[in-house]
Amino acid sequence: MKRWLGRIGAVLGTLLVLLAVYGVFVEPRLILDEERLEVPLAQLAGADAGTEVAVLADFQIGAFFDNDGMVAQAVETALAAEPDVVLLGGDYVYSRDPGVEVQVDRVVELVRPLAESGVPTYAVLGNHDHAAGMAEELTRALEGVGITVLENEAVPVDGTDGLHVVGIGPVRPGLADVEAALADVPDGAPRVVLAHNPSVFPELPPGSAPLTVAGHTHCGQIAIPGLPRWSYLELTAQEEVVTDGWAPAEYGAEGNRLFVTCGIGFSVVPARVNAPPQLAFFELQPGA
Repeated sequence: MKRWLGRIGAVLGTLLVLLAVYGVFVEPRLILDEERLEVPLAQLAGADAGTEVAVLADFQIGAFFDNDGMVAQAVETALAAEPDVVLLGGDYVYSRDPGVEVQVDRVVELVRPLAESGVPTYAVLGNHDHAAGMAEELTRALEGVGITVLENEAVPVDGTDGLHVVGIGPVRPGLADVEAALADVPDGAPRVVLAHNPSVFPELPPGSAPLTVAGHTHCGQIAIPGLPRWSYLELTAQEEVVTDGWAPAEYGAEGNRLFVTCGIGFSVVPARVNAPPQLAFFELQPGA
């Protein structure tokens, strides 16, 4: 009996080691999930049919054993697809170390190809950007290379017939202001809402957000198949939100839709299991 228990223990130990190796070195660094979705958007002009929006989020530069190689790959892959718009969903940095200038410079170098491509690129900041004390520096640096940073405001998208991007501030540290963000959108104008935190979505009035994209959750980061309540997200007691992909119809007001991207980087541990880095593309079409 002891012999069998020893063998079982050895097998389980080996499997755990292999899983750890996979989670640290394989899934987050070699696998990029490209999600491609067609989305009907109310009031979208016929001339803007087929507008493609690429979404990247959660670089988490400065985290232990961070993932800037995958960020660079995601940027390159996004540009190769020749999108009409790029949206960046916040949490570009993770902590105060190794210092403001070093981390901000790394972020700018990673996103510089987007700016240099001429593709209209819009960004919001995330909770880590503020917690690390780098919000002002990131905003200044991103806008310095031509990326528009939005905080509770909306702007028309260059080269489109009235399509707007609405950028909402992060829920933490209490900077989300839905009313202010929507105030800049003309009545009836088509819009895509960009937020870092999915938990702001239920605050959006009915019909005001036919497409909302958010990040923050890392899709659980370590997600056990068949046990969504036991993902890394739940074990670390983060706010209860939609974790991955399309939110259920009952989450949020009527006429609004939310998609949560898995992002690219890490929180706390440099591993991803069953939640690979993700680059999402949305093809917008006229519709209700």
